Amino acid sequence: MKIPEHPTLIRKMIQSRVKKLKAESPVLVASLVRIARSCGQPNCRCTRGQKHVGHFLTFKVAGKTRTVYVPQAMVSEVRSWIAEHRRMRKLSEEISRLAIGQVRSFATHNRRRAGRS
Repeated sequence: MKIPEHPTLIRKMIQSRVKKLKAESPVLVASLVRIARSCGQPNCRCTRGQKHVGHFLTFKVAGKTRTVYVPQAMVSEVRSWIAEHRRMRKLSEEISRLAIGQVRSFATHNRRRAGRS
């Protein structure tokens, strides 16, 4: 993303991204993992190589990784919640870069204005 030099253009870009920052669905800060395991029963198919597959969420609580089982019926919904978090994180990073650009351009723009008087 190219940051324009003029503070007004930067301000407009920030405002447009702030409007998009509203959450469209629940936001989930976690990772969805697919784990294949064997159950340990001697006559089960998993002993012959066909593992039992499950989806789990991993996330941090007070610095420790926690894991929660996700039912198969909820996997696509949970994926969309994680995608919503990524979308919002990307927007907030863009807003931050634009704000830094606005701070940098402020002094330059004011010096140009002062020279015109």
